[in-house]
Order: sequence, then C-alpha cells, then structure tokens
Amino acid sequence: MDGLLINTEDIYTEVTNAILREYGKPDLPWSVKAARIFQNWAQLPISHAEYLEKSAALHTERFANAQPLPGVVALLHSLANCSAPQVHIALATATSTANYHVKTGHLGHIFSTFRDERKVLGDDPRILAGRGKPAPDIFLLALKTINDGIRRDGVEPEIKPEECLVFEDSVAGVEAGRRAGMRVIWVPHPGLLGECVGQEEKILAGLTGKYRDIERAAGVEVGENTEEGDQSSLNCTGDSPRVTGDGWGELLLSLENFPYEHYGIKILDQQNPGQSS
Repeated sequence: MDGLLINTEDIYTEVTNAILREYGKPDLPWSVKAARIFQNWAQLPISHAEYLEKSAALHTERFANAQPLPGVVALLHSLANCSAPQVHIALATATSTANYHVKTGHLGHIFSTFRDERKVLGDDPRILAGRGKPAPDIFLLALKTINDGIRRDGVEPEIKPEECLVFEDSVAGVEAGRRAGMRVIWVPHPGLLGECVGQEEKILAGLTGKYRDIERAAGVEVGENTEEGDQSSLNCTGDSPRVTGDGWGELLLSLENFPYEHYGIKILDQQNPGQSS
C-alpha cells in the first residue's frame, strides 16, 4: 500500500528529513533508507524512543494529506468493475490498523474498492509474530479471504496461488509474493530502483537474501537461497519455481496505462472514471 497505492513512502522520507534538519543533519539518502541502517548513520542527539515519538506525531499530521499514486484510481476501478471474467482483489499491507485509518480515512473513494473482509493489515492476529514480509503468509491469508467468499457463493472454483497477481513496491514484498507461489509485479520507488541496479532479476525472483536475517532473528528456520531455486523451509506453495529470469516477476515503473491484456485481463470499459493524482 505505502509507496504502491498512496504516496506515504515519500511522506515517511519527508518526516525523517524534517527531524534530521532539526538537528543539522543532511537529508536521508536512499542508500541508507534501502539498507535500513538509519540509526547508525544519523547519529542523532536524541534517543530512539524520542525519535519515534517525534516521527509519529509528524506522520499523523501528514498522512491525512496522502494521495493516490499515478494510475492507481484507474487501475482499481478497472479491476473491480470492468473486468471479464471478474477479478477478485484484496489488500495485503504491513501497515497497522491504526495507521491504515489515518492514511486512508480521506481516501474512502479508493479503498472502498476493497471489501472489509478482504483487507489484511500488518497487525492482523492471524499472522503470527515474525511472519511478516518476506514470509508469504500475508499474501496467502489475503487469498484465503477471497476463497472464503468464493466457497460461500458456490458459483466458481477457488483461486490457486499461481493464478494470483501481486502488486508490490518493496523488495521484501516481492520475495513474499514469490514465496507464496504467485506472480509478482514490482513497482519500486525511483529512489529504491536506483539502489538496486544490477540486482533486478534477483529481486524479481525473490532471491536477494537481504531479509534472511529478519527471519533468523525471529527464530524461523532458514535454508539456503540460490539463483537456481529456493531451498528455504518456507518454500512457495504454488507451482512457480523461484529462478532468475523465470518470468514470474516483472518490473513496471508506474501503474499508469497498465497493460491488462498482457496479464490476461479483459477490460470491458476503457473509459475509467477518476484520474490519479
């Protein structure tokens, strides 16, 4: 959601830079943000708790002005209302329930596209501790919410992981989608993409290994991860092997002018209302 559907990724950066400037520090470069080494790099004269308090206050203030990213309004409208056969959509985000409402409360015309029962947020109790992205759980749970409804209706067969298309902006999210056995579209922030030059194919295959330490810290058993395929104990559940260049991960620079036909999606009405900001 953040950095994919709405511009909150930029807001996070703006808030961080506001605090850095308050203490005479330079703006946050993407090389630091992407590597997640902010505390060691910033060397702020305040405690981590104080930094979090300052940033939380600024986030709350600025999230209320978050806007959809280019192409989002038209894409969601098309997928929800104009596709044949019907496309089922769900939201899977690491954002907590409280932050979700702050970020999207003024964007009901967009997020009402997702049924409430098909919104899986970061603090969902069905996701176990230590099983956030890059683990596949959040996407598998989102698929379950769709299939629960399909079973109740009894009209069409359940959807398999390999029939799903995941939209992601983060490296960890791409890995999570691939490990769920799903096809993934990576739409990274230009700043992040600039830090990933030469790594694109590994990222699209979910094989960078950058987030293995997160799982080890959470006590998750982790196997070897190679370009030939994933040998992790959390291997994907679908039929898609995780191999570089396998075509199950693709890079798009924007969601504008989305190539529906390339993904087998037929749109009945190309005159989509609502222009993204």
